[in-house]
Order: sequence, then structure tokens, then C-alpha cells
Amino acid sequence: MSMKKTDLEKALAKKITGRMSGVGGAARFGAGAASVPDRREQRRRDAAAGLVPFACKLPQPLVKQLSDRAAAHEGGVNALLAQLLEQALGQP
Repeated sequence: MSMKKTDLEKALAKKITGRMSGVGGAARFGAGAASVPDRREQRRRDAAAGLVPFACKLPQPLVKQLSDRAAAHEGGVNALLAQLLEQALGQP
């Protein structure tokens, strides 16, 4: 059974987009990404450090306050939240 001309064109377009997605950008665009671990490796490192992902929903004004404080905190948002939660729960 032969394919219609439109089906052939669609197949050709899929081939082209597949090739384009496989091609990386220029070396200058990926230069900074070489030192950043991929997601799996980052999860392994976090698990080895005893870190567990924890998601929650917070009001926007509170998130704004946290991000403002985290900009000045040396550990970033994660360290700031850990510190604040430890203080609130009464742990050292």
C-alpha cells in the first residue's frame, strides 16, 4: 500500500525534526553546562547527603520574603528553609 504525498511529507518532517533535536548547539553554549551534573547524578548526590525533596504550597507574599532573604543567605533557599524550620521546631 502506497502512502499519500502528505503522509510522505509528514514522515520527512519528522525525520528532519529528529535530526535537529539530536544536534547540539555550538560549544560556547554548552561550556557552562559541563560542570553541572545531570539530574540523576544530582539526585544521587542529594540522597548521599541525606537530603529529601519536599514540596509544599506557600502564599506568594511568604515566597517573596523567603526569596529576598535567600538572596542574602550563603546557602541559598534550601539552607535558609532548613535553618528556619530547625529554629521553628526547636532543634539545634
